Amino acid sequence: MSKWTLKEVIVMAALSVVFGVIYLAFIPIGGILVGFMGPIGYEPIFGIWFIVSIIAAYIFQKPGAAFISETIAATIEVMLGNALGPLIIVVGIIQGIGAEAVFAATRWKNYSLWVLMLAGMGSAVTSFIWGMFQNGYIAFAPSYILAMFVIRLISGALIGGWLGKVISDALAKTGVLASFALGKQYKKRKKAA
Repeated sequence: MSKWTLKEVIVMAALSVVFGVIYLAFIPIGGILVGFMGPIGYEPIFGIWFIVSIIAAYIFQKPGAAFISETIAATIEVMLGNALGPLIIVVGIIQGIGAEAVFAATRWKNYSLWVLMLAGMGSAVTSFIWGMFQNGYIAFAPSYILAMFVIRLISGALIGGWLGKVISDALAKTGVLASFALGKQYKKRKKAA
């Protein structure tokens, strides 16, 4: 596998900054949902907090992309004023590990829709395990915990994985990703068509 180029590092950092802002913007939305639904309210939108790891991994197709981008996005979120402070960086690391583990299982060679969705689910699993203890989910009834977990898995697959792919593919079609792995694949497909 080739080394990271400066351009890749800069673009990944820029993506992470954009999604750090988006992550922070979704906290009040989650708060509103919790107001109506209780603690389970965050779960339907939880996948949004995994999306940069999927997008970065899919665009660059290199080891570390999911983990590093998620960690940077969490750091930006803290710098912009997330009320939980530096603990959010730990959360970003945990979410990044979940996605990165799925890509590692394919040796960073498979970026199909199913793998991207599994990566979103990987982040859901690691973040949920963390939440069980850090956020006290363990105190809820087992059926409630199971419902939370299933909804987070679905959200990770659909918002993190599927939507991450849709966004990345849309960017690749514009040509702005031409010098990155995903953009090069699009170029090859265009020539073959």
